[in-house]
Amino acid sequence: MVDLQLFSKERTYLGAITPQDDGKSVSVAGWVYDIRELGKIRFLVLRDTSGDIQVIGLKKETAPEIFDAMGRVSRESVVFIKGIVKKSEKAPGGRELAPETFEVLAVAEHPLPIDVSDFSKTELPKRLDYRFLDLHRKKVQATFKIESTIMQAYHEFMTKEGAIEAQFPSIIGSSSEGGTELFSAQYFEKKAFLSQSCQLYKQMLACSMEKVFALFTVWRAEKHNTVRHLNESRQFDFEMAFADEFVVMDVLARCVQFIVKRVLELHSKDLSELGVTLIVPAVKYLTFAQVAELMQKEGIHMGKDDLSGEAEKKLNDLFPDTIVFVHDWPLSGKPFYIMPKGDGLSRGFDAIYKGMEITSGGQRIHLPELLTERLKVKGLNPADFESYISSFRYGAPPHAGWGMGLERLTMMMLGFSNIREAVLFPRDRDRLTP
Repeated sequence: MVDLQLFSKERTYLGAITPQDDGKSVSVAGWVYDIRELGKIRFLVLRDTSGDIQVIGLKKETAPEIFDAMGRVSRESVVFIKGIVKKSEKAPGGRELAPETFEVLAVAEHPLPIDVSDFSKTELPKRLDYRFLDLHRKKVQATFKIESTIMQAYHEFMTKEGAIEAQFPSIIGSSSEGGTELFSAQYFEKKAFLSQSCQLYKQMLACSMEKVFALFTVWRAEKHNTVRHLNESRQFDFEMAFADEFVVMDVLARCVQFIVKRVLELHSKDLSELGVTLIVPAVKYLTFAQVAELMQKEGIHMGKDDLSGEAEKKLNDLFPDTIVFVHDWPLSGKPFYIMPKGDGLSRGFDAIYKGMEITSGGQRIHLPELLTERLKVKGLNPADFESYISSFRYGAPPHAGWGMGLERLTMMMLGFSNIREAVLFPRDRDRLTP
């Protein structure tokens, strides 16, 4: 049995094997990706999270028990191998491994319920049913390596901006935004809800700590079933005091550009695996009225106080590889906490990237009387928001912010047609497992 403590110290990751290792003995482990047999020669491709290598067994040279084990092992089984690295022009990557020991650590049952090859044609719903196995695929691993970097880059950018990271309640007593269905929960003797946004809490904190950010899980009980919506998602949230919508739009633009640059720096191989050409986006500012005028010229329908999906896609056609900020949004199309601007307009905005909204935000109302008025206009009871309103009674500065969906951003960066490709274990109207 493998001594895992010793192995962790001696292990060589497959992606780290170089010409300098030729002739050396290395200890490796991973999953059996492929198996081939040509007469008295047996090949298998071993894969770990860093790369892969061909393992060769020769009937005349390889120990009989190892040669037999190579013939019996099943695809996706986990194996430990100690072997000699050899140069081979015919082997993928130019090197192969001649095994000195071969131990099966976990046997994969067969047949596999889904195809986990790099050319899998298994449909997404079935892949999600067996997501734990789907994660063996290179493309899926590339996706979540990139998404991990997106999260890390967001954290790095915000830290450099001087923002503090915060954690906010996921259980709330009333709607955060209004107009969105909530998942209810029993909280001792009270009725509670899963949070649909940390909006109200990040405002409270920004009014004292000035700059705040979070990666926050949100739940929305809308009964949609589309390729762009989830009922549980992760959201990048940012809020800043002494700022209007244009200040935080600039922060957002620089944040997305920073994230894209970091992905390009660290994931050229993963982007190639996914067939993605990524470009650091430019920035464009348009008023809602200007967008409406453009869409009218293009013959594209859009709502009175909202953009249609067609309009978002057309903006990408007109301004490719660009973050398009649509500001001066009609007040009727924004939540109660967005600051009015006059003439029926608001200080709210949306950011459109690669044909889809990735962000909504704006300057918030920091005046209690105006906030109470806007709640009533939206058909909400100010009494349900009393603690929120009161937080602005004792020296709250003007402030603004935004929320950006992690999975939505990943989806658009990588060109997926379904947001579920960018979620490890999606939660939508029909899916609660695995």
